[in-house]
Parts: sequence; structure tokens; C-alpha cells
Amino acid sequence: MIVQPERVILHGIRTGTVQFRTILCKLFSSCFRLLPPSVMLGNALRDLNTLPASERKNESSSKGSFIKPHAEHGTLEEKQRKNTASLIETPVNGDESVKSGVQLGSSEVEYIESVNLKKVEDVDTSLKTLLAGLDSKDWVLVCEALNNVRQLSRFHRETIVSMLENVIPLIVKSLKNPRSAVCKTAIMTCADIFSVYGDHIIDSLDPLLVQLLLKASQDKRFVCEAAERTLVAMTVWVSPILLLPKLQPYLKNRNPRVRAKASMCFCRSVQQLGVEGIRAYGIDKLIQIAASQLSDQLPESREAARGLLFELQTVYEKCHVPSQTAASEDEDSERDMGSWEHFCKSKLSPLSAQAVLRLTAIPEGLVLGS
Repeated sequence: MIVQPERVILHGIRTGTVQFRTILCKLFSSCFRLLPPSVMLGNALRDLNTLPASERKNESSSKGSFIKPHAEHGTLEEKQRKNTASLIETPVNGDESVKSGVQLGSSEVEYIESVNLKKVEDVDTSLKTLLAGLDSKDWVLVCEALNNVRQLSRFHRETIVSMLENVIPLIVKSLKNPRSAVCKTAIMTCADIFSVYGDHIIDSLDPLLVQLLLKASQDKRFVCEAAERTLVAMTVWVSPILLLPKLQPYLKNRNPRVRAKASMCFCRSVQQLGVEGIRAYGIDKLIQIAASQLSDQLPESREAARGLLFELQTVYEKCHVPSQTAASEDEDSERDMGSWEHFCKSKLSPLSAQAVLRLTAIPEGLVLGS
């Protein structure tokens, strides 16, 4: 039987001289080839386990083939756990779990809707630690501080208004943070600041606006959607007269996605002006902006431009109704001079005027539905 000589050979390899071990190793190799694989593996493991601790240590240190793989395997498992935790901490998709809150290892960051915010229990302590928390290297503390800004803004408005000059640059820093949880919480903070302070933050709006447009243009869906909602809140709570000049430079931005988001904000803000506000701002100025966006690269920009042109046409026709007491010839002349077609041709280049007139000649619902 092969198994018994094999054990004798193994015993000789452990206890014999160097020359004797060499001979036995060759003999052991010959015998081992005759063993079935299952027997070979079982015997090898059993004989390894019967080695004394000192010999096992010597063999592992000299050959380094039995113990080391287990250590490497443990290290790999630790790396996999770290990588898994890292992926959970920085989600890339906007699924339902992300919308309600994100589990981050042993910590949990919850995205609290504005209606669910509660009053701060200790206002003085929160104010003292607010700036340090916003500037912390611990991202969990940053998220907590951002939520404190939201709570203080909504329920203790006057206590934090004097700190906004220092708070807003730190919010901008959080908007630039590569960790999605921090970024989204900062975006939600911006929405609350717009709704609470409105026009009072217009002097600090520029750095917030550029980051919100960039976040609304990126591929992470749940961050993008949060930024778009915040931009809508901005157009609602910040006066159009103040906001439109801030938005206008981004209509010519090199990034087509930024242009598209800016165009949509611009159109919504113009609609907030109303008839008298549009007249005061200048229909001629607005039609030139809308016509330039009509040939933009992205459909979002073109659709926003269409909506703006229909709004301008409606306002213009309301403001240029011919006088009912005029003579017939004068009335025809006045109607021609005050027509939408004449206005477009007088304010735009021939190609732009043709494109605008061709578009506005079609009912709005048919254009937007096409």
C-alpha cells in the first residue's frame, strides 16, 4: 500500500540528515504521483497538522508558502471591507435608499426635508461650534453643521444673519466636496437659505450659483436632481430684477450643460417678472437673448428659449394693441409698425428674426409637443 511508505518517508524527511532528506524527497515525489488527488491533499494537510509547532514555524519561515497566503487573504478581506464601506459612503446613483438617507459604516447621514426640520435645542452652543463644524475634516460633522445652518435659518433667522458672510464660503466649500453626502446636504442648505433670506443674499450669490449650475449638470442623478430643485427655489425666492443679471453670463458658458441649466433658470425668472416687469426690463433685450439660445447645442436650452419667446410675444401683443379711435389707413399703418413681425425684424438679424417668426407662428403647444 502506498500510504504507509509515504508516512515513513515524511518522517524520514523531518528527522534525517541533509543527504538522507534529499534521497527521501525524490522517493516521496515518485510515490506522490501514484496517489489519487483526494488522498494526496488529505494526507498532505494531515501530515502538516501533525508537525510540532517549532518545526512548523521553521518550515513556514524557510519556505513561506503555508502561512503567508492566509495573512494575505486576511489583508485582502480587510481591503474589500474598506472598499465596500467607501462605496457605500459615496453613492453614485439616486436610488430610494439614497433619497431617504445613506448608511455609512457605523455612521448615518440623513437627508432631512425642509418641512421636517426642527428647532435647535441649544442655540448658543450651535452658533459657537457652527463655523468649526462647517470647516471640519470629519465629513459627518460637516453634514451635521450644514443641517444646523438649515435649522438656524428657518427657526432662528436673526441669530445667524450676521454670520452669513462667513457661513456661505464654507457652504461653497461643501458644494465642491467630492463626497456626495456632503455635496447634497450643502445643496439642500442653499435651498433653505434662498427661501429664508431671498434678496438679502444677492451679494453672496455668485459662488453659490456657479456651483449649483455645475452640480445640476453632472451625471450623479440624485445630486443633479437636488441641485435642479434648489435652482427652481432660487428663481422663486430671489427677485428676477436682481437674478437675471447674475444668470446672463452663464448663457454663454463653454459648458453646454451649464448653458442649458442657466437658460431654464433665466426663462423661469423672466416669467416671474410679469407683464409690467418684462416691459420695464426691456423686451428688446430679452428677445435678443432668447434668439441666441434658440440655436444652442442642447435641446434643454432650445426649449427654454422657445418658452421665453412665446412669453415675450404674448406680452408684446398685449402692450401694442392698436387704438380703436384711429382712422382706417392710420390703423393699418400702426398695426404694421407695431406688429410682432416688425418688432422682431427691427431688433434681430434677418436669420434670427426668420427663425423666431417661424417658431412663434406655430401654436405653443404644438411646438413644445413636437
